[in-house]
Amino acid sequence: MSEPEKNDATLPAPKPLKVLIAADTFAPDVNGAARFAERLAAGLVERGHEVHVVAPAASRRHGTWTETHEGERMTVHRLYSWRWYPHDWLRFALPWRSRRNAARILDRVKPDVVHSQSFLVVGRGMTIEAAKRGIRVIATNHLMPENMLEFSLLPKFVQHIAVGLMWKDAKQILSMASAVTTPTRRAADFLEKATGRSDVHAISCGIDASMYTPDFSPRTENRIIFVGRITGEKQIDVLIRAFAQIDSSLDARLEIIGGGDQKRNLEHLAEQLGLADRVTFTGYVTDEQLRAAYARATVLAMPSIAELQSIVTMEAMASALPVVAANAMALPHLVHDGANGYLFTPGDENELAARLTDVLTADAESLRAMKQASLDLIRPHDIQNTLSTFESLYRGEAVTDPVTDVSSRQDGTLGR
Repeated sequence: MSEPEKNDATLPAPKPLKVLIAADTFAPDVNGAARFAERLAAGLVERGHEVHVVAPAASRRHGTWTETHEGERMTVHRLYSWRWYPHDWLRFALPWRSRRNAARILDRVKPDVVHSQSFLVVGRGMTIEAAKRGIRVIATNHLMPENMLEFSLLPKFVQHIAVGLMWKDAKQILSMASAVTTPTRRAADFLEKATGRSDVHAISCGIDASMYTPDFSPRTENRIIFVGRITGEKQIDVLIRAFAQIDSSLDARLEIIGGGDQKRNLEHLAEQLGLADRVTFTGYVTDEQLRAAYARATVLAMPSIAELQSIVTMEAMASALPVVAANAMALPHLVHDGANGYLFTPGDENELAARLTDVLTADAESLRAMKQASLDLIRPHDIQNTLSTFESLYRGEAVTDPVTDVSSRQDGTLGR
């Protein structure tokens, strides 16, 4: 007779891990990679793990101390950093100190696993030094070198050469990782092509949908919202030009939330087009103010051409907003044309204006269907799924990538 199978309830709980997250951008920075690292760290602490974050200092003050993020306390090692003045807020740790800093912190902390958030300065040094010490490395990529070099001040022909060199370096650094992830399958395919790896996992950044309040009450105004960094790759100028084409009888308003180096130029563009009284540049806002902005909006416009996932789009969907997005990179992974909004040809202001008009003029039943579709499509992106998958990767366990690309043709409930 075979030995009776053990009941899962009798098995000891897995031992908590000591996780070191290496990030080139972290709170208080406001961008998708920083927000993901912050939510990941807080979620792991909440699950009982010991978390250390290594990131550039947000000011001249550097050192190691306890910080609170998303309501959870964690140890943060802030590295001496320099301000990059072509960018409106970016600070970076010094590359020539990267490996020395990594070695010092790794030998002190002795983590079970290093989770690198980029193949650049902090993540690069940590990956190399962790691999030397036999420490497991998980690497997540949020970076498109093409976008980063926008702020480099290099001539265009030099940028092209630099992009090739950066991807070559990425291939070398990512080859040291036990597992490589990126937020969507489309981004994973892109990364595999760029680095030669064939095993990149698609793991959503995840979102705590319970933090957002879907509102199905009848709309009282037509308000378009954009949230994100005010930079070139976001193509906000295309959105403003599209907004200028929307029929004035719809009495639409455009709210642009975020900060960045292009803010003054875009304010000037709005004035030139006679839109200054209908376009609001809100600047940076608190999380509570952002949730309120989603609640009062009719539709999110996302014209960006460089999203590896777009946490903003996920937040809007969790708020039951329809989305009109560029058919570029990972946005089609979230926005299903004709279901929870519409896709448009990147850079085509005429098409963007037409698709926004479709949402603004939709009857109550059609609008409700789009709002419900956003909620249905965001459900598989629950942050708890993301945390569980990374825990398995940290422990060296085989994982099946969470299914997050729910097709409206496969899900008969979508849009009802």
